[in-house]
Amino acid sequence: MRFFRRGPSEPQEPESDAQEPLAPQTTEDLIGEEWRRVSADADEADEAEILEAPAAPEEPLAEEPPAEEPAPQSAAEAPVADAEPAPAWAWGADWSPEKADAARRERELQQLEDGLEKSRTGFGARLRSAFGGGDDADWDEIEEILITGDVGAALSMDLVEQARRRRNVTAETAVREELAALLAPRDARHWEPTPAVEGGPGIVLVVGVNGTGKTTTIGKLAARERANGRRVVLAAADTFRAAAIDQLRIWAQRTDSEIIAHAPNADPAAVVFDALDAAIARHADVIIADTAGRLHTKANLMDELSKVRRVIDKRLPGASVETFFVLDATTGQNGLAQAKAFHGAVGLTGVILTKLDSTAKGGIVFAIERELGVPVRFVGVGEKAEDLLPFDPEAFVAALFD
Repeated sequence: MRFFRRGPSEPQEPESDAQEPLAPQTTEDLIGEEWRRVSADADEADEAEILEAPAAPEEPLAEEPPAEEPAPQSAAEAPVADAEPAPAWAWGADWSPEKADAARRERELQQLEDGLEKSRTGFGARLRSAFGGGDDADWDEIEEILITGDVGAALSMDLVEQARRRRNVTAETAVREELAALLAPRDARHWEPTPAVEGGPGIVLVVGVNGTGKTTTIGKLAARERANGRRVVLAAADTFRAAAIDQLRIWAQRTDSEIIAHAPNADPAAVVFDALDAAIARHADVIIADTAGRLHTKANLMDELSKVRRVIDKRLPGASVETFFVLDATTGQNGLAQAKAFHGAVGLTGVILTKLDSTAKGGIVFAIERELGVPVRFVGVGEKAEDLLPFDPEAFVAALFD
């Protein structure tokens, strides 16, 4: 069988004998043995150029001058080191808890004196003027000053009567001692949170009327406990005011505390219950629960507080709960009526007096402690977190008169 080769379908042009000139080759166009040969020639040329280049002259090194020996000093010319003055508070290696606590008390005492400036120049100054220089005290004026200073009418009359019966003391001394006797006794110098049950966290329930600085006071209290090294859980149980939840979140961030919060209008008792679970699981030291600000005349809102207490008793049977009432010092006797209503509903264990630096009437402290038998635990004398101070009865009375 024969096979025939088919030719091209299109005619092809004949190849011309003339060839195009080749472009000069570079090392990039060379391969194999040609590349090696060219690279070797280039390396030899580079080495020759390096050998032909003149060497730079070396600069002589500068000789260092010989070190001069210090002249010997006589004993009379030898400098004497100044003796360092002994610090008032020795920190560092000489630090001790006692010294740190003494420094803190001194600072807080100065803050209290500064915060009571208006009361001292108002209420206190008027009393000192009425005392006179000796036995010429104006007892009627003293009674009037006490009444207008928010001590209360009935309490002021009883106090003046008791002071006038004292013998061998000045009128000022008699009134100061009677005022100090009105303050409720305290188990300890400063309040500290105690476990609600053995091995559990301390529980602080904060109640009060809207506008008294309740949520801000909770933030300051959390800052104080965090500074003392305690782990704090905040319960945002003021669910009727959305801004209160946001405000408490900000304080939780500032104080590095933990917060448990639900949606607005949630059940406050449910928030407290979840906060208890979280505090127990995280081994927290104290729970501080915010509650809805309410008027003491609203029975249904006051019942909510009782429900919160029942939930706490259900979760931790037999728990010892601290209930602090936040009172605006500028409200006077109206604030005392509020405190009585809250005390009857939930049983107060302490009072936090705010805005004490904004009033010239410091007598509300004596009225609260005498009428309720509940101690004032803290006083607020400014806007900063460190302006929440533990209440010291002796220092308070001294700051009013001295």
